[in-house]
Amino acid sequence: MKSIVLTEMPINELNDLLVSEKERLVKLKMSHSVSPLENPLSIKFARKKIARIMTELSNRKNLSN
Repeated sequence: MKSIVLTEMPINELNDLLVSEKERLVKLKMSHSVSPLENPLSIKFARKKIARIMTELSNRKNLSN
């Protein structure tokens, strides 16, 4: 997901997306611990996506103050 898409999303959608991505990351980690994933880099990409969402939320919080 590109940062341009994240900047156009409302805050409530960003929060929902953050929760769903965190749940997805937990599921990926659990399934990887049980049996190796076909693409273990998907864990890395999920972490980066979460970081992008959190960065956008913090930027908006700083702009509102």
